Amino acid sequence: MLTDPIADMLTRIRNAHLALHKDVQVPRSKMKAALAAILKQEGYVEDVALDEKNITIALRYEKGRPVITGLKRVSTPGRRVYVGAHQIPRVQNGLGICILSTSSGVLDGMTAQEKKVGGELLCEIW
Repeated sequence: MLTDPIADMLTRIRNAHLALHKDVQVPRSKMKAALAAILKQEGYVEDVALDEKNITIALRYEKGRPVITGLKRVSTPGRRVYVGAHQIPRVQNGLGICILSTSSGVLDGMTAQEKKVGGELLCEIW
């Protein structure tokens, strides 16, 4: 049984990139589907396909190198990290994104700042 499904998803993406796979499958949940949709919206992955049990994420490469160079899980089940709307961090000096779970749903850092909402800081991607 997994205790941290979001960390499992990020690890699967990281490992698939290191092995230069075209796509990766993760078990489906609403939270992971929202994370995958943000990754597609921000241009970090090519496509996201949902079926009954799995999410298939088509990874993106440019000139043979992965677009995602780093993934970091910030808030864990043992240590939750919450930030206010004015404390949302800039990832890699603005070159990356952070993803938050807010009262308005799962949002990237820029959208959360525009909506002036804070929440749980899930992960950072660059």
